[in-house]
Amino acid sequence: MYNKVCSNDESSMTMNRTIETDSQGAFIEEIEKVQDVLPKRIDANPKNVEKGLAKLVLTLVELIRKLLEKQAMRRIEGGSLSEEEIEQMGETLLKLENKMQELKGVFGLKDEELNLNLGPLGDLM
Repeated sequence: MYNKVCSNDESSMTMNRTIETDSQGAFIEEIEKVQDVLPKRIDANPKNVEKGLAKLVLTLVELIRKLLEKQAMRRIEGGSLSEEEIEQMGETLLKLENKMQELKGVFGLKDEELNLNLGPLGDLM
């Protein structure tokens, strides 16, 4: 039996749908969909490796930053934070955003470049 995990549940941001098939053709079709996303050739140029790694790391940090912002807004709207905690959280998120801008400048990255293509699931952000 062939298995492939590939679905997206937007409310929890998890990928958890399993497609099971006994058909080799159906399995190959699913794999071919994913292969369209993968690069045909890996460029192992040292200059590209550093920028590529920075892009990956900054994309993940940006995702976490956005999640933290959303959680902070929920907590503020829910009234579970004191004025002092709101101020501290705001300062922290602002510093993180400023540091992200600085790092994107160092590596020559733009906001729209910080994303991951998840194949049939679409883009991460």
